[in-house]
Parts: sequence; structure tokens; C-alpha cells
Amino acid sequence: MAKATQQGSTAPASYEAALQELEQLVAKLESGDMPLEQLLTQYQRGAELLKFCRDRLETVEDQVKVLDQGTLKPWTPE
Repeated sequence: MAKATQQGSTAPASYEAALQELEQLVAKLESGDMPLEQLLTQYQRGAELLKFCRDRLETVEDQVKVLDQGTLKPWTPE
């Protein structure tokens, strides 16, 4: 379930949803066809999404550290 953030926008339901919304937002920002006021609002939303993604990744990394008993092991693809 999504929750409201300080600015009234909703938090994404998942990391994947946040990443998808962020990618779409970046494409809109890069198009250059947005009025200045909307550009600022969309930039702020992008910052919220980026923070959400970073926080989620940090949480998962902390969980992996616990599972590996505090030692991160190098990942090698098979």
C-alpha cells in the first residue's frame, strides 16, 4: 500500500515501481517540453523517487550483511 509523503505525493508500492516512474520522469524532463513550474514539481518528485530507491537498496544491503553474518562476500556470476 502506498503512503503519502511530506509533499502530498504517494510513495511507490515497490522499488521496481519507483524505478519505472523515475525512468519515465527522466525521459519527460529530458524532452525539454515542460513548463518551468511543472519542471520543478517533476524534479522534486524525481528526488523523492531517487531517495526511495536508495533507501530501499540500503535496507536490502543491510539484510544481506545480516544473512552473511556481517561480511559482504564478493559476487561472482556463474
